[in-house]
Amino acid sequence: MKMRTARIHAFGDASVISYDDVPRPRPGSGEVLIRVAATSFNPTEVALRAGLLQGFLPVALPHAFGWDVAGTVVEIGPRAEGFAVGDRVVGWLEGAGAAAECVAAPGAMLVPAPTSVPLAHAAALPLAGLTAWQAVFEHGQVTAGQRVLVNGAGGGIGGFVTQLAAHAGAEVIATASARSTGAVRQHGAHHVIDYTATPVAAALERPVDTLLNLVSLNPQDAAALVPAVRPAGRIVSIATSFEPPAATGVTAVHMVARNDIAHLTALVALVDTGKITLDISASHPLADLARIHRLSEADGIRGKVLIIP
Repeated sequence: MKMRTARIHAFGDASVISYDDVPRPRPGSGEVLIRVAATSFNPTEVALRAGLLQGFLPVALPHAFGWDVAGTVVEIGPRAEGFAVGDRVVGWLEGAGAAAECVAAPGAMLVPAPTSVPLAHAAALPLAGLTAWQAVFEHGQVTAGQRVLVNGAGGGIGGFVTQLAAHAGAEVIATASARSTGAVRQHGAHHVIDYTATPVAAALERPVDTLLNLVSLNPQDAAALVPAVRPAGRIVSIATSFEPPAATGVTAVHMVARNDIAHLTALVALVDTGKITLDISASHPLADLARIHRLSEADGIRGKVLIIP
C-alpha cells in the first residue's frame, strides 16, 4: 500500500522538497503505526532543509519532514504495550517523518492527545511546547513575582513561553511586531514592546530577572540586551549564544530542547484545563509545504502552522 510523504533527496532551497509516493510503513518492535491527523511546521526545518544543521543534527537522505505528530493508532507492533487501535496520541518524533499519511513511531515517545481540542491542533504542541517548558522552568527557573522578558514572543515557541511564564505568576514583558501584539497580549503578556519601532533595552523601565531569547541576533544586538538583565539574573537562549561580562554575575544558558514525555504529559494537562491555548495561525495541505518554507524565510509566519496530510 502506498502513501504520500514530503521529503528531500538533496539539500538546498525550498524547491528541493518533493512529494513522493512511498510504501506505507509497518510498525517495528515497540512501535505503533499512526494515521497522521497533522504535523506542524517548525522554522528549524528550513535550516535542516538547507543542510545547515548537518554538523549538529545530521540526517540521512532522503529525509521526510515532520517532527511533531498528532494522530490515531491504527496498528500496534510487537512489544508496544499500553496502546489500542483507535487511541489518539501526540508526540515529538526525533527521526521526523510525520509529514505523511501514516508514520511508525516509538510508543515510548507518545502520550495521549488533549481531549479538549481537535486532534489535528495537538500537533502544535510537542516540539514548541517542550522547548518552552524547559526554557521557562528548567533553565529560566521562572517563579511568581519575577520580571521576565520574552524576546520573540510572536513565534510558535514564543506563544508557549509567554503563556507558561504568565502561568507561573511572572510579570511578562514581550517583544513582538504589530502583527503579533494582539495574540501576545492574549497569551498573558503584561507589556509588549514593538521591537520594529523601539530598541528593546531602551524600552524597559527597569531590568528584568530573566531574559528568554527565542530569536537569532547578531553579536551587537545580543550584547545590547545584556544590560536589560539585572545583576545575577539569567539569560536563556534557544538561538544566539550570549556572553555577559563576568562582573555582572548574569548566568547565560544556550539550551537545546530534549524529548521528555513527562513534560509533554504536563503540557497536555495544561491544554485540557485551559491553562494554555494552542495558537494555530494557519492550516495547509501537505502539498503546500514548500510554500510554507518560503513564507518562513520571508518572515511571513506567526504562531504555529499545521500541515494536514
